[in-house]
Amino acid sequence: MFTILISSYSTFAQTVKIDQEKLLEFYQTQRYAEAATYLQSIYSKDTENPKELAQLGYASMMAGNLPAAEKNYLLLYKQQPESLPVLFNLANISRRRGDDSKSKLYYLEIIKLDSMNFNVYKQLAAMIPVPIDPEKVIYLKKANAIQPANPDVAFDLASSLNMSKKNDSAYAVLQTALTADTSNFMLLKAKLPVCIALKKLDETIVTGEKLMLGGDSSSYVLNNIGVAYFAKKEFDKSLKLFMAIENREEQNESTLYYTAMCYRELKNYDLAAMYMKRSIKEGISPYTSKYYRLLGEIYEKNALLTNANQAYHKSLDFENEGTTYYNLGLINDYKLNRKQSALKYYKQYLDSKPDTALQKDVITYVKSRVAALQK
Repeated sequence: MFTILISSYSTFAQTVKIDQEKLLEFYQTQRYAEAATYLQSIYSKDTENPKELAQLGYASMMAGNLPAAEKNYLLLYKQQPESLPVLFNLANISRRRGDDSKSKLYYLEIIKLDSMNFNVYKQLAAMIPVPIDPEKVIYLKKANAIQPANPDVAFDLASSLNMSKKNDSAYAVLQTALTADTSNFMLLKAKLPVCIALKKLDETIVTGEKLMLGGDSSSYVLNNIGVAYFAKKEFDKSLKLFMAIENREEQNESTLYYTAMCYRELKNYDLAAMYMKRSIKEGISPYTSKYYRLLGEIYEKNALLTNANQAYHKSLDFENEGTTYYNLGLINDYKLNRKQSALKYYKQYLDSKPDTALQKDVITYVKSRVAALQK
């Protein structure tokens, strides 16, 4: 590859002499910065020779000197605006510099010249982070139409279609790609939620078992098989899989929900209730209690005392956090003039076992107020 690259620039109109062995050694040992420095020492600083610009741009790009690489390729672009290699390199450089909008413009220029360029559609899709963005789906569909067996594009497209609830199309995309590579784990895993959505429950289980036989017994696989068994009303088998996930300590809101539902169907209502509570707790942000407490403080500063009181109590619905009891004690003590309520909340604050090192002064103050109010 390097020999071809160098030999293609070996004969210039001017009398520039390049030590090809030296340059080849730089490339082979990936010392691109030294290669760029070497070329700069030979070529004119203001060169407009396309072969020299290409070499300087390539060496700088590989060395990570993206501004220098872009400068040389832009000069080359002025001379060769329809050169696919130049456009690709400019798009790549812009992408690496975080300028996706500029990179996109170069890719769109390539499409005008080559509307069947698979890599361009793939790169355009990759620049759009939201899986269900219609523009991303369009690019993925174009790439998939050109290379339907490409697993990366098939996976991304099927996942986007699955999220958009277009599961018939997602299934067709995956089946085509799997025909070319029947044991592709990435595609098989993408197939699981699609099959569940299409009520292809037996196929879900067969696909999951194929993955497990191949060595993938991840919680993702177990979860999908468990959901399929639940939909088939085989609750014992479903529960076994969800308990296996819990034994790994990899449970989440969804797996806890299905565990609860399995116990409900098996008429074990105590465990069903316990797991449903855990599912609810898992689905709530751990910061919800703190957010309500802070909301209460904001209301209190704005003299909206009823709202503040309600927000503090809402905080306690999610977590019995000691600081909230302290806030309730203060607002009832000094602003709502509810001394007995204040006493109750001060005691609950102390019962919450606050950190004696971090809250020493607060604890001392609360104890003094409790003593005063009890008198």
